[in-house]
Amino acid sequence: MLGAGNGSDLLHYLVEDAWAHGSTGPELQDTFLAGVQSKLSFADGPLYAVLHESIYGQRSVDPGPTGWAAAQVRPEFPEFDAAKALAGDAPVRFTGEMIYPWMFETDPALRPLREVADLLARRTDWPDLYAPDVLAANEVPVVAAVYHDDMYVDMADSLATADAVRGLRTWVTNEWEHDGLRVSGGQVLDRLIRMVRGRL
Repeated sequence: MLGAGNGSDLLHYLVEDAWAHGSTGPELQDTFLAGVQSKLSFADGPLYAVLHESIYGQRSVDPGPTGWAAAQVRPEFPEFDAAKALAGDAPVRFTGEMIYPWMFETDPALRPLREVADLLARRTDWPDLYAPDVLAANEVPVVAAVYHDDMYVDMADSLATADAVRGLRTWVTNEWEHDGLRVSGGQVLDRLIRMVRGRL
């Protein structure tokens, strides 16, 4: 939620009414629990969770499996250990849109897909998804929005990728966040179309 333009507001409203006075004291409201479940479950997009990591598999970069990469590197960053943070007084830090193997145990929508997700994480015969030499010789007009404050996609990486594609024009903006295309009421798409037509 925090990577979206109105995400912090939505999170605030969700948490604001979390507690109710029950017969034995404070208790979490059903509306809060249902809201949290809807945000944490992949029931409305299970394939996103299954395929999320595999889109980064590229044999020419690394011939090994993706191997649950986020889970592998997380121990290198002890400040993201939620259990330790909750046991002490450290802040709980979030990790964005990473997909972890434990999600296929805890989310009922993902449990039936656990085996296939693990098989994909172990796969080593990924074809190259991107051909840098073809992109460097590109002749098709290409434009891209790069969100300056994007929580999920590093701006420097986006610009480096754009530089590798011949003729790609970028629009760097801090007016929108990661969800700009979806929530801008057509403004982002309209600008991109004007750019590709040479009107901007």
